[in-house]
Amino acid sequence: MPLAPSAQKVEDWLAAHGLAGRVVEMPDSTRTSAEAAAAIGCSVAQIAKSLLFRGRDSGQPVLVIASGANRVDEARIAALVGERIVRPDADFVRNATGYVIGGVPPVGHAAPITTLIDADLLAPDPIWAAAGTPFAVFRLTADELVSLSGGQVVDVKR
Repeated sequence: MPLAPSAQKVEDWLAAHGLAGRVVEMPDSTRTSAEAAAAIGCSVAQIAKSLLFRGRDSGQPVLVIASGANRVDEARIAALVGERIVRPDADFVRNATGYVIGGVPPVGHAAPITTLIDADLLAPDPIWAAAGTPFAVFRLTADELVSLSGGQVVDVKR
């Protein structure tokens, strides 16, 4: 069965970067970390959730890829990027990434995005991330995540 168009876009991006065949569509939702872990059969800590913020003054997107087990410390993120951050609306997320909330992958966005990676994602292997829809995921290692996203590994949790 063919992948949904957004999931295929992620699969094509991954294939172009040497990770072909990684996208899997699930019968159940993977929109939240708990749903994704249940659908995959892994721990919530193995889920790499993509959270997009917007710089309050600059309007620039900031992507935080956090362990599904962690809550993000927004004040810490603001300090790291040098301005206050706000949670954007769904239109901003789609315009900045090319994907809908619940399906935002950590890579392959519409344009480059400042990316911060939760240091706690370096421990589990493998990790799983959204792949373009709230029903699609892909497997990768922490090294692949850091390399492909160009993200900076930091402590993001509360």
